[in-house]
Amino acid sequence: MKKSPSRLWLTLDGLLILLLVVLGINWSTSHHQPAKPTASVTHSQTAHVKQTPKKQTSKKPLDWHAPSEKKPYPDVKKYAHFWIDVSIKKHRVYLMDDEKRLYTMRASTGTSDSPTPKGTFHIQEEHGEAFFNGNPGEGAKYWRSFLDHGVYLFHSVPTDKAGNFLPDEAQKLGETSNSHGCIRLSVADAKWFYQAIPVNTKVVIH
Repeated sequence: MKKSPSRLWLTLDGLLILLLVVLGINWSTSHHQPAKPTASVTHSQTAHVKQTPKKQTSKKPLDWHAPSEKKPYPDVKKYAHFWIDVSIKKHRVYLMDDEKRLYTMRASTGTSDSPTPKGTFHIQEEHGEAFFNGNPGEGAKYWRSFLDHGVYLFHSVPTDKAGNFLPDEAQKLGETSNSHGCIRLSVADAKWFYQAIPVNTKVVIH
């Protein structure tokens, strides 16, 4: 049975409407989607974003009893060009063989009011296991003189009259210049220095 022209027209018309509806839906979904955020973010947008605080790392307390390095002290008798390099700025004492650095010690030198002398000196014969100076109210252990025969010394971190170490002063070792002109070392470093460094060893302080 043949379809009449009017019914055929209605069928085509319906297909056309259906096609427009489908196209309309596709057009709306492809042209009206929300834009994706770009990489650039304004200051106002980030102002309310909670920042994750950086993890604080606690500084390990200084062990001023111990050697400065985790390796054996050098056998100074094996080095023909052994000398001692003292850096006031870096708070360090370097044990040297010519230009080669053998060992590094933490140190504290004199303050601006009572500075450590700069220049070239030599280890002197004066030495001792302990002393106490009543004027500043401090002493030290394992001292060796390098200037004025017992006035300017290498020695341990300071002690009180009874020979007890002063922790508040010792904690500044290697960080600040807080001596009265002498060169402070850790207890272990000072003891080794006292026992091992030969008389007349050259000392350069700068």
